[in-house]
Amino acid sequence: MSAENDFIALLRPLARDPAARGLMDDAAVLTIAGTALVMTHDMLVEGVHFLPDDPIADVAWKLVAVNLSDLAAKGARPIGVLLGYALGARDDDAEFAAGLQAALTAFDVALLGGDTVRMPPGAPRAFGLTAIGEAGPGGAPSRAGAQAGDLLYVTGRIGAAGLGLAMAQGHLTGPPEWLAAYRRPQPRLAEGRALAPLVHAMADMSDGLLIDGMRMAAASGLALEIDLNTVPVAGGTDRTARLAAGTAGDDYELLFAAPPGLRLAQAGLAAITPVGRFSNGAGLTLRDGDALVPLPERLGYEHGAG
Repeated sequence: MSAENDFIALLRPLARDPAARGLMDDAAVLTIAGTALVMTHDMLVEGVHFLPDDPIADVAWKLVAVNLSDLAAKGARPIGVLLGYALGARDDDAEFAAGLQAALTAFDVALLGGDTVRMPPGAPRAFGLTAIGEAGPGGAPSRAGAQAGDLLYVTGRIGAAGLGLAMAQGHLTGPPEWLAAYRRPQPRLAEGRALAPLVHAMADMSDGLLIDGMRMAAASGLALEIDLNTVPVAGGTDRTARLAAGTAGDDYELLFAAPPGLRLAQAGLAAITPVGRFSNGAGLTLRDGDALVPLPERLGYEHGAG
């Protein structure tokens, strides 16, 4: 368990409205006058989600992107965002605003308002964003809903953002797309809208394939087996590299449960790859081809994990 999970457990009895989905999902779905509004809120904190030396324009982009990724996992069309902005000691507000404008323009979403505060001297910078979207005609798939026999699929490749973070920290060198994956992720909005009517459950991968897959299985009341040998990764392809990719987080690819044989044939959409299977039972099992693999001590990122 983690401090994050413990605190959410304290909040769960307060989230009585069905829109909250029992706090088992990354977004709320509120239906008003027949329109299903999808709402999510994510924060970025210096030293936790971004490095002090990361360009602040990239931090602004990432703040928008990670929230829109939650909308993508619900198959929602973005409508607008509300910004929570912390003024700091650095004179970089204009750079943040430029990065924010670039993201809002790229994803065709409007800034609707928000709040601005000043942080005390020496405090880390922190930013919050609430994103609002409209679900498609088929509704917004939840993290729960996977069925026994479903396959677990992912979009694109995973692990590039983790490698990009290592590049930003000066631990390795690599292609610029790894650094871009960490600093300027691309939410899978088009894929989410295409997949929403076809899947039984869907979420985005923010904390890592293993932990986010386990959360989907637990929310659905099922067991999950993941085969590392099938996971599409950036960088190396040996077991160590695949385990690192599966636990790194920050990928913002889509993770979803659907029957075998699902295809996404539309031009311009990311490839989808089956990487696991749901079954009756509980818990997570890890394989590498025919070999069983012990679960790593850390399945992914959790705030306040020991």
